[in-house]
Amino acid sequence: MKLATYRQNGTERIGAVCGDRVVALSDIGFAEATMQELIRNTDPAVFAAAETKDRLQVALDAGKSVPLGEVELLAPIPHPAQDVLCLGINYMDHAAESARARNQAFDGKREQAVYFSKRVNEATGDKADIPLHADITSRLDYESEFAVILGKDADHVSREDAWKYIFGYTIINDVSARDVQNLHQQWHFGKSLSGACPMGPWIVTVDEFACPPAVGIRSYVNGELRQNSNTALLIFGVDFIIEELSHGMVLQAGSIISTGTPSGVGMGMNPPQFLKDGDEVVCEIDGIGRLTNTVRA
Repeated sequence: MKLATYRQNGTERIGAVCGDRVVALSDIGFAEATMQELIRNTDPAVFAAAETKDRLQVALDAGKSVPLGEVELLAPIPHPAQDVLCLGINYMDHAAESARARNQAFDGKREQAVYFSKRVNEATGDKADIPLHADITSRLDYESEFAVILGKDADHVSREDAWKYIFGYTIINDVSARDVQNLHQQWHFGKSLSGACPMGPWIVTVDEFACPPAVGIRSYVNGELRQNSNTALLIFGVDFIIEELSHGMVLQAGSIISTGTPSGVGMGMNPPQFLKDGDEVVCEIDGIGRLTNTVRA
């Protein structure tokens, strides 16, 4: 099931998306007011159950839905409770292009995962603008990423059990200021500028995907295909990530893990192609949808 956070007539709601319409979850028996509350209180299996689907159909038949075009889609988790956990250089082709962009040798090996965090005071929703931040960066870049939403606290979880801890999946555009990132010799600041975490357009519950997920992932800039890969090519998969991180920290329900981006980012092009005012960026993942944002000065 697709679960969205949206604003209607000034009120923020959570709902189920059905085609081009959305039904408030309060109309099908859910009391939670925010996606964070829903994730912490609800087993995602509920959304695959026939009873829930029947209640949703009754609401649709009764006219208790609104067109998506009449609401403002927000990021599914507008205010993450903690920093987004991110994987760096987690596709081999992106590892190679990153090395080329830095004039470094690449031996074709990735023996350890690279982790970093992304500060997100407010995630950017579908159709919302990405700030250009021209006062501090001239190398703003895009990264289409498959993101995991945990549904319960994970502590010392095995790879075999990792799938039991997932609530669902969404898309993240890991917008990155490459010059800031390189200047500071670490990634946190260059990845954490305000508005640099488009997320959405919704969460798709875990039952909609195979374990492990193997889905197409792409990005487009002004209609031009830039990235085109598959999550089956992740170097360190979702189950590995949850196992390794949960053996050193408790991953709380609602935690967001962004699993890395494939090749085709702006810094890897020859010559590099960084984002400009007015550029439209679309991040697309099969089974989830399209996250569309425009860069604005």
